[in-house]
This record gives sequence, structure tokens and C-alpha cells, in this order.
Amino acid sequence: SDTYEKTITLFKEAKTTGVFQLESQGIKRQLKELRPTCFDDIVAMIALYRPGPMELIPEYIARKNNRKNIEYIHPSLKEVLKSTYGLPVYQEQIMKIAQVLAGFSLAEADILRKAIGKKIKELLASQKEKFLEGCVKNNVPKSIADKVFSWIEPHASYSFNKSHAVAYGIIAYNTAYLKAHYPVEFMAALLTSEKNDMDKIAFVIDECKAMAIEVLAPDINESFRNFSVTPDGAKIRFGLLAIKNVGENIVEAILQERKDQGVFQSFSDFATRIDSKDFNKKSLESLIKSGAFDKFEERNILLGNLEEALTFNREIRKAKANAQASLFGFANLVAPSLRLADFSPATAKQKIMWEKELLGLYISSHPLDNFKNLLRDRATPLKELNNNVFYNTIRVGGIISSVKKIITKKGQPMIFLQLQDLTDKAEVVIFPSVLEANPEIFQENKIVLITGKKDTRNGEPKIIAQLVEEILEA
Repeated sequence: SDTYEKTITLFKEAKTTGVFQLESQGIKRQLKELRPTCFDDIVAMIALYRPGPMELIPEYIARKNNRKNIEYIHPSLKEVLKSTYGLPVYQEQIMKIAQVLAGFSLAEADILRKAIGKKIKELLASQKEKFLEGCVKNNVPKSIADKVFSWIEPHASYSFNKSHAVAYGIIAYNTAYLKAHYPVEFMAALLTSEKNDMDKIAFVIDECKAMAIEVLAPDINESFRNFSVTPDGAKIRFGLLAIKNVGENIVEAILQERKDQGVFQSFSDFATRIDSKDFNKKSLESLIKSGAFDKFEERNILLGNLEEALTFNREIRKAKANAQASLFGFANLVAPSLRLADFSPATAKQKIMWEKELLGLYISSHPLDNFKNLLRDRATPLKELNNNVFYNTIRVGGIISSVKKIITKKGQPMIFLQLQDLTDKAEVVIFPSVLEANPEIFQENKIVLITGKKDTRNGEPKIIAQLVEEILEA
């Protein structure tokens, strides 16, 4: 059916960020190679990769895609191994092999599984003898029996049981189904689940970009507690709780007031209506800087009037409390309006630095927007690192988004930094000699060009830096 096809295509294209068990770069690469066409393929990949016999993966992929013939060590194993292209992937298959070739009972096959899985030497020796004897009794040549045992022994020690892999597979399929059919809702839920981890949020928002789903800044009238889908169903709106320094109580007060009395008409209206002791400098400053009031007023003007707004709010709350105690009640009071003094507007750079600090990423623009042409002319886009082989030195460029310093065994400092351009991000390794040459440059938000070598150990492309230079002017 179309629904099934759409879901399987998501696995085929390895668009599995947020999909249970299949999120790592390593397993995504294997999925791309495998090009799964059915649920069984997904179950097998889960079993092979975590914590399975990974050295079987290339063979499994080659057989699946008809690049290699499917062979069976013994004809009677065809029934046992045909679902996995002739390779032993699951513990149940190991047990079945012992039953079919050596005449083991299910209970005996389970003892063999335990002996291999737990690497119990004495038990393994006696089980091997028993296995070989059983094979000979069943007219299986000793040479084949030896070969089968030496083949299953290393793999069985960490093979998954199939029931476990299927259970994982069902959850993976269900999450992939939701992502394929309800992408905006799925990504909003995924962002909410990571709302306390800014690095993860930035990572998931990159995935939203790749899916052409726009993530909008917080808005005092449209945002809820968590990330939510906009009324048109096409975009995601930042949740108020995802803004740094904005606590649960003030968010509850905002949402309750909006629910009871309708949306806020202006910043002054907001300052008039919020009745909470948590309406403080820190939370209001963060709401302003993150862009929550952008539809009402420019950010720097609001920041310049921050103290006045807080004083105004305190006065209103005091008046309300006094009026409630009096005979006439608050209804007869006409709330004054907050007058805002003028200030020069924030620069685009200031705005995005506030966003990065409070939301974990740039929303209104990107610091590299002015450097597009320079990066195009002088650097290789970071997304190319995944696609191409680079034998010689290459030059990449972008903004430093994080810096992690460690001390080597020799007591020297070295750095792992995250470099981000407008296409992707990558880790750059800065060894002590490169660090010493220019220690001042390695700071968050600096824009740099880095010359170095691509390194792909552990499956993730990295750059080993040889030269780092700062870009100051576009």
C-alpha cells in the first residue's frame, strides 16, 4: 500500500533522525547501502548493528542487493537461513541449526546458545564435541560440521534474539510511519522531547530544515508550553519553555491569561494583564531577546524600557489588589497605558546572538548570510564531506558553534570544535601545534577558514586542521 511504501522509503533514504534505534550516522550509512524493501530488512539491520555481528553487514547488504550469490553451507540450512540471505543473524537461527544438523532438542540447543553467548570455555568444548558427534550421526560430513561450528561460534556470542529485534523493529516502524505521514507534528513532538537540551534541539532543527519545515521564533500569542504546529499545519512554533531563563510558573501565567481573556493586543496590554510574582527581569528580558514580542515592538526598545515595564506591572498589580479589597472592585479602574521611551534598534548581529544564547540557534537570520559568496569561492561545503573522498588537503569555512578543550597525555591542550556552514556541520580536531600558532582564534561565533585533511575514522567525517584563519570581512 502507499502508506507502507512511504514509510519504507524513509528507511531506504535513511531519513531516520528521531526513529527509534536508527538515528546514529553509522546505522544511517548502512541503511542507505542496504536499501530495505520490507520490514524483515529493518529487523535484521537492528539485530546486526546493535550489538550484533557487524562484520556480517557488508555481506548481508551484498547478498540482499544481488551483488553476491546466496550460499548455504549445507542444503538443509536453506529453510533456517533463507530469510536472512543465508547468514546467521538471530539466536533462534543458531538454535535451529543445532536442531537441524546435529539433532539437538530445543533445550539442548538453548544450552549451546548459552555456552556461546556467555563464552563459558568448558561448557563450549563439551557442546562443540556434542554438536560434531550429532552432525556425523545425521550424515553431515565432519568437515562441514567443523565449518558450521567455526562459522556460528563468533557470531552467536553477540547475536540478538529475533523476538527482541522484532519488538524494536515495530517501534522503529511506527515512529518512521508517523514521521513519513505527519512530519510537522512528529518533528514538533521530537523537539519537545529534547526541550532541555539545546544541542539536541539545534540538531533536530537542522533535520527540520532538511525536511523543508520552518521553525519559527517564540511568539507571545502563538507559542504554547512546548513546540507546537502553527494553525496552518505547515510550520513549527518554538515553545515558551524552550527559552532559557523562562520558568514554568511565568509560562503557566501567560497561557492561563491568554486562555481566559484572549490574546494580548500590545506589549502594554501584556504588562497590564500578567499577574505573577515570577514576572521578573530575567524572564521578561529572555522573552524580549528571543523575539516573543516582535509583532508588537522592536527588541531593543523593549529592553531599554525593561525596568519601566516591571515597575508598571507592579503598580497595576498593587492597584488591582487594593481595588479588590474596596467596595467598587477593579472593574471601575481604567488601566493606564505603558509609554515606551525610544531607543535605537538592535542590529541583526545582536539579535542572532541573543537567539543563539537563549534558543540554542539562529532564527531571524544566520551570521554566515553575508559570507555566502566568500565561502562559495574559497571553501568546500561541509555537506560534501559525507559524499566525496578527499585525498589531499581541503579548505572548509564557517562559524565555530562550540569549542571543547582537552589535555593530551603529554599535558598539552588540544581542541575539538564544531564548525557550521550554511550546508552542514562537522567536527574539527585542533592538535597542540596548530592551537599554539593562534590560540586567540578558537572561540564560539568566530568565522574561520580551516585548511586540513579529511579523516573518517569511526564513520564520522572530521577535519584534522593544519591551518586556521579568521574571516573578519565578507
